[in-house]
Amino acid sequence: MRITRAVKRILDCYESDSPGTKANLARILMEGKLGGTGKLVILPVDQGFEHGPARSFQPNPAGYDPHYHFQLAIDAGLSAYAAPLGMIEAGADTFAGAIPTILKVNSSNSLSRLKEDAQQAVTGSVQDALRLGCSAIGFTIYPGSDAQFQMMEELRELAEEAKSVGLAVVTWSYPRGGPVSKEAETGVDICAYAAHMAALLGAHIIKVKPPTPVIGLDAAKKSYEGKIATGTLAERVAHVVQSCFNGRRIVVFSGGEAKDLDGIYAETKAIRDGGGNGSIIGRNTFQRPRDEALAMLDQIIKIYQGKA
Repeated sequence: MRITRAVKRILDCYESDSPGTKANLARILMEGKLGGTGKLVILPVDQGFEHGPARSFQPNPAGYDPHYHFQLAIDAGLSAYAAPLGMIEAGADTFAGAIPTILKVNSSNSLSRLKEDAQQAVTGSVQDALRLGCSAIGFTIYPGSDAQFQMMEELRELAEEAKSVGLAVVTWSYPRGGPVSKEAETGVDICAYAAHMAALLGAHIIKVKPPTPVIGLDAAKKSYEGKIATGTLAERVAHVVQSCFNGRRIVVFSGGEAKDLDGIYAETKAIRDGGGNGSIIGRNTFQRPRDEALAMLDQIIKIYQGKA
């Protein structure tokens, strides 16, 4: 595997990491149609845990089969595939070495009563990731939740273990619970704060939601108004990237709830123009018929390549 200059520049930002961890980051960065560009598109399929099987897969019943998602990510030329333990176990042998995988090691579900103290259960381990040939572990934190400090401590322990055996760490940083209103969850200041926390906790790849113009913290308003450009999504993305050590960490943005193709492409262009490293897009991919999903992903990749 030849490392491009673009990928080498990214790897150079991870100054404390072992050759093993950098090799796994390189595998993700060099995979698929965007390999070597420094841009990423990742398929995450943890929604069955989060929302339930029918809400996740009924729109495209082929998605009930874990092999479908492996093959979709491979055929689309994506950078990696992320999923909980059982999904990766179900295809680990058939697709061994075919695409980098990220084991999601904690999960929540829609049956939980936790709101202000939103939390996730640890559902996988570093040893599981090694056994299954994964390149990274993935972990969600909920900044703002009354349970946030426990989640941060769990992440610190798992990240330390993962790095010690050469795995990379991907952190989903989703503000939620506690005093955080639904509107503030994606506010530009809260989103940037959450991304910065993930960087401070040692994440190699940080996943956040596309930020809105809302300022969620009253105390932050004087730092933003008239001082930080937030009028367009590209400007807000640029601020989130800046908040992740001035671009020294990989930042990808979620696809979120279902939207039309024009909305997806406009959002992708804004992520690209704001300097984001890419998209991690699940429901908007696998809930579409396979041919439509492949065409959509091909267009997203062309946008990141600067061809659309």
